[in-house]
Amino acid sequence: MLGATIETFPNPRPERNYEIVIRCPEFTSICPKTGLPDFGEIRITYVPNQQCLELKALKYYLIEYRNRGIFYEAATNQILDDLVEACHPQRMTVVGDFSRRGGITTSVTATYDASGKQSTLTT
Repeated sequence: MLGATIETFPNPRPERNYEIVIRCPEFTSICPKTGLPDFGEIRITYVPNQQCLELKALKYYLIEYRNRGIFYEAATNQILDDLVEACHPQRMTVVGDFSRRGGITTSVTATYDASGKQSTLTT
């Protein structure tokens, strides 16, 4: 996990299954091969269990990637791992839609299901 703490708060309706969708349309990281900035959108969709993600802390957590050299696939999966560790959701999907570079776009999807099905990866 990065330096910023991912904070949570008690789920106001833990008896109900409902979905939360969070978009970060200005995600930035660094390409570890070229050192150039990578831009994209991170979308987080989850069904909370006992805790929900606190958005201000999540924003600071995602901002820390701006100075981190990391491939798209690793970033998407690391975000999923860190968020699952923080809030223990019933289900969570993190999608990284990365901007065009050299005429190629990349979308990475990582999923978690508390029933035991762990990450899937699509590029």
